[in-house]
Amino acid sequence: MKPTGPFAAGKRRFPETDYLFHSGFAQWRGYSSPYDGEGRSEFRTFYNLRREFRIEAARELAKEMVAFALILLTAAWPVIYMVITVVKLLSKGQPEF
Repeated sequence: MKPTGPFAAGKRRFPETDYLFHSGFAQWRGYSSPYDGEGRSEFRTFYNLRREFRIEAARELAKEMVAFALILLTAAWPVIYMVITVVKLLSKGQPEF
């Protein structure tokens, strides 16, 4: 079966492919530099990435802790109210007959 070109008339096939793509291997020299163009080392870049990740993780953890505390307080409120009511009832003493 002969493949159709990108400009073939008629029914389109899925997925469309860019047949005119050029990867640009002419500029590739066969090695990669440990620097990202700003004179920083690979370790320094990794350190910054790690630091940013930990800051973001700490923010997310704080949000989750606040949400968990609200859920915990909402669930504990009926129990606390019940204990207060029982203490008030017992502090009144036994009714006399």
